[in-house]
Amino acid sequence: MGGASIWHWIVVGLIVVLLFGRGKISDMMGDVAKGIKAFKKGMSEDDTPAKPVEPVEPVRNIDHQVGTPTNAATTDHKVG
Repeated sequence: MGGASIWHWIVVGLIVVLLFGRGKISDMMGDVAKGIKAFKKGMSEDDTPAKPVEPVEPVRNIDHQVGTPTNAATTDHKVG
């Protein structure tokens, strides 16, 4: 039960190159590099604190009136 030697990795590498071709592998690695750069840029932009957004119009509350049902389930049952 030997581990994977250097020859095993060479054979696996050759099979991958034969399946995907050198062009696709280099394109894929370029895409991975772009993704890493975008991630790092996003993380560095996230460090700066953002200004809180002020609401456009004031927040309005709905007054609750005592004795009025709030949903259909409360209208079916009588209390008391």
